[in-house]
Amino acid sequence: MACNSVQKDKCPCTYPCSHHGKCCECIAYHQPNEFPACFFSKEAEATYDRSFRKLKQDREK
Repeated sequence: MACNSVQKDKCPCTYPCSHHGKCCECIAYHQPNEFPACFFSKEAEATYDRSFRKLKQDREK
């Protein structure tokens, strides 16, 4: 499946990288060990901790 969507203006990630705004590339890059920034709240995203533990903590708030 091709994914050519680029949404730089909607991407919540604050880390500058070549995948910014390219959701399919970003998800593929982070898997299987991390989650992309768009899975986290703004506060949790700012920690740059992309672990499952951090995602779980963030979602339990």
